[in-house]
Amino acid sequence: MAINIVAQNKKARHDYEILEKFEAGIVLSGAEVKALRAKRANLADAFCRFIQGELHLMNAHIAHLETAHKHYTPDTRSPRKLLLHKKQLEKLYVKVHKDGLTIVPLMIYFNERNYAKVSIAIAKGKKLHDKRADMKAKTLDREASQAMKNRSY
Repeated sequence: MAINIVAQNKKARHDYEILEKFEAGIVLSGAEVKALRAKRANLADAFCRFIQGELHLMNAHIAHLETAHKHYTPDTRSPRKLLLHKKQLEKLYVKVHKDGLTIVPLMIYFNERNYAKVSIAIAKGKKLHDKRADMKAKTLDREASQAMKNRSY
């Protein structure tokens, strides 16, 4: 059984150079889990931040379902605690505060055991010329593969 991807942050791969990936659990309410199963999430402007020694997912949008309780309407962009091992948290804390790197969420998914997980990464911001070089390399690869595909014998 494969993982069930709910939301991806495609902008993160464009804006950052991914150095190391981690898998983290996420603290959610029941209505938020239902919304994730309906794929009602967006990670476009999301980021991770340490608050009182705990890692939180900030600015991730998880929509409210119409089928959930009418009087319970949580904030769709509230901070959500991420669950990691203590050594992983310490490693991330050092990388962020000493080395000046960033923690970005890459995707939200349900794993094989049907638990909601967030894939996060330690990332380094790209400069404009780095982005241009990546786009140029992608274009060249695409053109080369099309040329090989269209080549007749």
